[in-house]
Amino acid sequence: MNQKNSLGLNKCFLDLDDPFQLFERWFAEAKSKEINDPNALALGTANRVGIPSVRMVLLKGFDQNGFIFYTNLNSQKGKELKENPNASMCFHWKSLLRQIRIVGTLQLVDKKTADDYYNTRAYESRIGAWASKQSSILKNRDELLKTLDDFKKKYNDKNNVPRPDYWSGWNLKPTSIEFWLDGDNRIHERLKYNLKNNNTWVKNILSP
Repeated sequence: MNQKNSLGLNKCFLDLDDPFQLFERWFAEAKSKEINDPNALALGTANRVGIPSVRMVLLKGFDQNGFIFYTNLNSQKGKELKENPNASMCFHWKSLLRQIRIVGTLQLVDKKTADDYYNTRAYESRIGAWASKQSSILKNRDELLKTLDDFKKKYNDKNNVPRPDYWSGWNLKPTSIEFWLDGDNRIHERLKYNLKNNNTWVKNILSP
């Protein structure tokens, strides 16, 4: 028989008042058990008239201030986020039969944070940030390959490739975080944390 926490949920939900602490525990398990990209998440955005869009991105950092990913600011998602900063994230770890859903608002990270992360990227990835006009139409693949070669010639010092102004990170500051565990016969277990005006979290069990 599975052990339970104080709310009657599986013990993997623990008994924590801070959802960031629970996320850290679940994420650590995912990194040890998920075969590919445990930091992959579905990012949902919408433009100014509410038309939704979703794509997979990679989580590159998190703390009490939120969850960070990086992108070309002129891409579709970049443009949408400038129009409408409301967004959602969904992690799905099949190996653990778990999901985490996060809702909040996005703001750009500071330049130092963006620079620090950009400089950890492989040389080819830093060049790619310059060469790719993300989401724009290509005449053919050779057009992109030529642009890559041109930027390799321009920035041939692999230790000195500046970050483009149009490439940076977004931080999602959450207003709710929901933890989901697969259950038999679709009787799933769900625990949702909501942020209140006094900056404290309130948690509730949700019906499956």
